[in-house]
Amino acid sequence: MSQVSDLHVTSNEPLPTPAALLEEIPRSAEHASFMAESRQIIRDILNGKDKRLLLIVGPCSIHDTKAGIDYAKRLAKIAEEVKDKIYVVMRVYFEKPRTTVGWKGLIMDPQLDGSADIPEGLRQARKFLLEVIETGLPTATELLDPITPQYISDLISWSAIGARTTESQTHRQMASGLSMPLGFKNTTTGDLDAAVNAIKAATCSQTFLGVSDLGVASAVTTSGNPDCHIILRGSDKGPNYGADDIAESREKLAKSGLPTPIMVDASHANCGKSADKMPAVYQEIVRQRAAGDESIVGAMLESFIEHGNQGFPAPLDELVYGKSITDQCIDWDTTERLIRESAAAL
Repeated sequence: MSQVSDLHVTSNEPLPTPAALLEEIPRSAEHASFMAESRQIIRDILNGKDKRLLLIVGPCSIHDTKAGIDYAKRLAKIAEEVKDKIYVVMRVYFEKPRTTVGWKGLIMDPQLDGSADIPEGLRQARKFLLEVIETGLPTATELLDPITPQYISDLISWSAIGARTTESQTHRQMASGLSMPLGFKNTTTGDLDAAVNAIKAATCSQTFLGVSDLGVASAVTTSGNPDCHIILRGSDKGPNYGADDIAESREKLAKSGLPTPIMVDASHANCGKSADKMPAVYQEIVRQRAAGDESIVGAMLESFIEHGNQGFPAPLDELVYGKSITDQCIDWDTTERLIRESAAAL
């Protein structure tokens, strides 16, 4: 008989069930209370009850958990200092969308060697999230694979759907069932309508194929996620963080009958992926907010210990500690200065 299935599949290894991993690396009652509180604070910021600026800041991706925790401890100190004006949430990004190929993140390749030990990646991600929470910082990530949330979403305070997946029905459906506030980015071509439509879809009840806690394929029905918002991240056509861009986004949301909270990403296409340009973009976002535009509820920064990024793949013993292997990041000194300056401005 001719083979008609799995012609191009070289392996198919079962993962631990979500329930088994959560039992192996459990959250405590204190962790659960912290997650519920941090999510509610973010909801309150989105709906205007809490007037603080929501700042999502941290490495483009987590590739070295030791350096990541080093960064988290530094960030926790400055977060405490500015907590009256800014609610700081740490970027803890484990999945990286690739334009073609490349390192896909800690969950997919925790050893950074192409071995793709996903069970170990899930374990490392979950342990890392717990360590970050222990510093007192809420957590933020982009959810890329629709199965991943079953393993880590109970430890995520805020999440994002990226520019490449905002138009994806799969991700809109997934978002409708997530328990945390969530932002949809405009597409890489600058399309705001796609993000607006994504918010509409994610706030509605959806039924879709998923995986249960026991790892069984299932039909998942959701009630819809009411805590969704738009993220402006620039596009191939240029940045979109100016006052006119904010006004256009606000108008599109209002015309669609949606709430108008807007987050602006100072990295990615808004700074041309240049860490040198990122501070000025962030300062302009803060300036508009300080001048009275309360529709700007949040900002995003890519930040790590060292400035810029480094080429990868590379021998692991040659990698610079605390330096991104994906997009460029501003360094810690710049991060600290910008956060303090923005708190003073606000």
